[in-house]
Amino acid sequence: MPLPLEETDLVRPDSYAGRELVERLDRDGPASARARSGAELHIGLLLLPTFPLLSLAGFCDALRHAADLGDQSRPLRCAWTLLGTQAGEVHASCNASVRVEGIDQHPEKFDYLVVIGGLLSHLDGIDRRLWDYLAAKDAQHVPLIGMCTGSFVLALGGYMKDRVACVHAYHYEDYKRMFPGLGVMTNADYLLDGNRITCAGGVSVIELATRLIGLHCGADRAAKVIHQMTVSRRGGASFIERRQALGYPSVDNVQARHAIVLMEENLEAPLTIETIAKMTGTSVRQLERVFVGSLGVSPKNFYRTMRLRYARWLLLNSARPLNDIAYGCGFADLAHFIRSFRTVYGMTPGKLRASGKESA
Repeated sequence: MPLPLEETDLVRPDSYAGRELVERLDRDGPASARARSGAELHIGLLLLPTFPLLSLAGFCDALRHAADLGDQSRPLRCAWTLLGTQAGEVHASCNASVRVEGIDQHPEKFDYLVVIGGLLSHLDGIDRRLWDYLAAKDAQHVPLIGMCTGSFVLALGGYMKDRVACVHAYHYEDYKRMFPGLGVMTNADYLLDGNRITCAGGVSVIELATRLIGLHCGADRAAKVIHQMTVSRRGGASFIERRQALGYPSVDNVQARHAIVLMEENLEAPLTIETIAKMTGTSVRQLERVFVGSLGVSPKNFYRTMRLRYARWLLLNSARPLNDIAYGCGFADLAHFIRSFRTVYGMTPGKLRASGKESA
């Protein structure tokens, strides 16, 4: 039952609702996740001189909100370590200084190592200790993340062979010129390509952090980040609305969770299962075994059902035309969408929308 409004709520009508939402997200996460001891996601952030401060702050703040209850900042569910080639201070491009620990102090295996690059003019003469550290982390099978010009650093070190990098449009020609044999793209916030992840930088880092948080800590943690950081999602529907549409699939296997994230991100232009398998670092056969064992369904059928579930939600919660919904959910034409929808839900999309009730 709603509590009585306080005086501040009369000035800011949404303040109670916002606090209530955060408390629900903190409360309603999986019990098994709440009971775990130790961080579920531990990330090392390796800063190069003249790094962009926004990228570090956005990524760390997302981890901070996911890590604890309310607006506390204890590194419980998530932990992060700021690193440099040596202990001391690293200067950002805005001339602010950030204190870091030396990489020689951290031989442990992180869940991810994020390399935040600096200005391209400062990439010459990178400390040899950085290359040794990247080699050691790669040997430990730690996924490497190139953030901002960090993708250039990974490419310089030979870690982007047969991989595609996601870079900012401003640096697209620079990447092509410096690495003519490597793939590059600009039409996304980030790209997960197996154990290599690249991010264009800026506010895109929040999108990436949210995905990693959702993958390791659960959708409730990711939803809290989006709410607390007031991130506006593209495409109209908010992150929480998308979660309402698709639900919270409960699966322990990391490869399956990673595959589900990729499916959620690519509803309009579905990826092939072969591509998803490659991007999750496994084979099609192994991915099928994981899905059948964890979810009782093949990845292909799971993906199709996800797209139809989102279409059903749009039918009942938006005024978008059927054609738009069909294309937005990855169907090549309206007739194919109608046939698939009727097979799963026992009625046509138009009939469901007219009834205004969800099919069981």
